[in-house]
Amino acid sequence: MWLFRRTILGLVLGLAACGFTPVYGPDGAGRTLQNQVAFAAPDERNGQLLMQQLEARLGRAQNASYSLDVALDLTQEGLAIDVDGNTTRYNVLGVAAYTLTGAADGAIMASGTVRNFTGYSATGTTVATLASERDAEKRLMNILADMIAERLVGAVQ
Repeated sequence: MWLFRRTILGLVLGLAACGFTPVYGPDGAGRTLQNQVAFAAPDERNGQLLMQQLEARLGRAQNASYSLDVALDLTQEGLAIDVDGNTTRYNVLGVAAYTLTGAADGAIMASGTVRNFTGYSATGTTVATLASERDAEKRLMNILADMIAERLVGAVQ
């Protein structure tokens, strides 16, 4: 236990000595984008869920300095098949291509693509399967939004 505490103390002191500052600290890079990003209004549920999580991470802008466009692509793939040939487990695969542009000049500040997946079971009733599918999509939108926010903070420092 003593060695563990000493190691943690050494890590903390080492980070402080190298000029480490927390991303969301007073002078951190995360503050640059806080309440400064306008999002294009999505027209479908998954886009709305993605935007909702991005707003939770980056804040809602009144006078935006940046504009974020996200192109979302979801697919499903069956994973498990029972002896009767019914698919009992699915993966929801998500790809989100994003572009952050400056509101004043339209210059591209950051762009990229994030990918991830979630899964759900289709072994219950139709209602339970649909609820599981919607939950998997919501979890995937949260994951993709968090990945986008992390990359944006890293790109705009």
